[in-house]
Amino acid sequence: MAPAGGSQHFVPLSIGSGENSSEEVLVRLVRRALRAIPVVWLTVFIGCSQDGTVSADLVLVNGRVVTVDPAMPEAEAIAVCGDRIVAVGSTDEIEALVGAATRVIDLDGRLAIPGFIEGHGHYTSLGQSKMILDLTQATTWDEIVAMVAEAVEETPPGDWIQGRGWHQEKWLVAPDVTVDGVPVHAELSAVSPQNPVVLRHSSGHAAFANARALAMADIGAGTPDPVGGTIVRDAAGETTGLLRENADALVYNVLGAMLASRSEAERRAEFDRQVELAGQEALSKGVTSFHDAGSDFETIDGLRRLADEGRLPVRLYVMVRFESNESMRARLQDYRMIGYGDNHLTVRAIKRQIDGALGSHGAWLLEPYEDMPSSTGLAVEQPDDIEGSARIAADFGFQLNTHAIGDRANREVLDIYERTFGEGGGADRRWRIEHAQHVHPDDVRRFADLGIIASMQGVHATSDAPWVYARLGADRAESGAYLWRSFLDAGVVVTNGTDVPVEDISPVTSFSSSVVRQDLDGNDFFPGQRMTRMEALQSYTINNAMAAFEEDLKGSLTVGKLADI
Repeated sequence: MAPAGGSQHFVPLSIGSGENSSEEVLVRLVRRALRAIPVVWLTVFIGCSQDGTVSADLVLVNGRVVTVDPAMPEAEAIAVCGDRIVAVGSTDEIEALVGAATRVIDLDGRLAIPGFIEGHGHYTSLGQSKMILDLTQATTWDEIVAMVAEAVEETPPGDWIQGRGWHQEKWLVAPDVTVDGVPVHAELSAVSPQNPVVLRHSSGHAAFANARALAMADIGAGTPDPVGGTIVRDAAGETTGLLRENADALVYNVLGAMLASRSEAERRAEFDRQVELAGQEALSKGVTSFHDAGSDFETIDGLRRLADEGRLPVRLYVMVRFESNESMRARLQDYRMIGYGDNHLTVRAIKRQIDGALGSHGAWLLEPYEDMPSSTGLAVEQPDDIEGSARIAADFGFQLNTHAIGDRANREVLDIYERTFGEGGGADRRWRIEHAQHVHPDDVRRFADLGIIASMQGVHATSDAPWVYARLGADRAESGAYLWRSFLDAGVVVTNGTDVPVEDISPVTSFSSSVVRQDLDGNDFFPGQRMTRMEALQSYTINNAMAAFEEDLKGSLTVGKLADI
């Protein structure tokens, strides 16, 4: 109930979506947790003894407690001592543990569930998104230009203006001039001649820059495309401002150099603020644990410092990212942490990315895009290099979690994993494919046979639904897009999240997407792939815990587990 030191966060009514596993796997995992209960019960109760009598620190009574524990699926009340659950049962049973110092919360019939676990997000990026222009609600390009013009009025000349969250497919009116469905930078540059501007696409897989930013990055008509990226140009060969996949690094590297030149105190203050804002946003939506899909060693150093200071607002499961194979082989073991900082920081996974996003035509496909026949997408990181990371993960006992969205990308990653596992298989390793959005039907069974977790995001399906048909065509969309039910029926563990800040961190939205599977206009999006409500809740709780090797610690309201409620 209190994931951060000293503070309590309570969500009296929550519905969640996220990762799914088969009932058989769920039962096995929870039974394993239950075997440790007697020792934990005794230890915790000793800590809650007051003058020789046993009383809880906190009790919740008169509720509908959905435990996600098959041994006791529902209850009325919960008792907590310290940060652990010590009893789950009827209100009469739990009230017997109320003492003079016990805090009592009367749920009055409301729902209590395990704290949501965000199965795939970007923690510091979430915090940073709260410090720049929020473009997620813009319905036209003109609105975005106006927002930048307003920011220019408050920004000294020469200073950068950043934004995030635009998506051309969500605009109500298309701009007058477009290339690949995206505007050119003329209007944006006209309102910001003295300020470099870079606006990240909502997917995180493209960015739009104004003339000043392009010039500072030395991007012109003759600039070659970087490996795994595209500098989008018009018919005359001039840059439009759109930088797809790895091409946006040309601008962000210039911005990064400027930010790195600030004093250590300035950089630390900004980092701490990002962590604080991300935590506030997560907790406000009932998220008590967060799988951070990629941080470098420097960022992990900052998180470890805050853990030492008791200032991590939520529990973090961090994947190592943006480090070379050479760097990881030399330093990875120094960063292995499990349950550090009172179970607030764990680092035992590596994150790689083989392709881009479907929305930006960056997902790597087996066949060309329906609406861009000249392209099958991009391999943004080379398979050979990812295979090197796989060997490092195997050598150091780390989990490997690889971003793969297109069907070609998923197949390539499955091939890498299979070669790395060899004859021994990989179920115990719990390696993951992040997103697994478009998978060839022939490869669904391979996930199950190899023991690969499908780390998916329910909200992506319904958010993307209006344009998935355009990218893939009707047949490929139906056979391969967002195959939750196909995976579940094959025995694959499916997890859930939001990819925040790509989407809002709200578990309620992702739960709805997983169960209802309709777009914003109420149109069904292949409803045969829906989850049940309980599967969706499991996917956001116990399955996400299992995907982080933490099913004995969290993910259900079970005696002995953390009291994240």
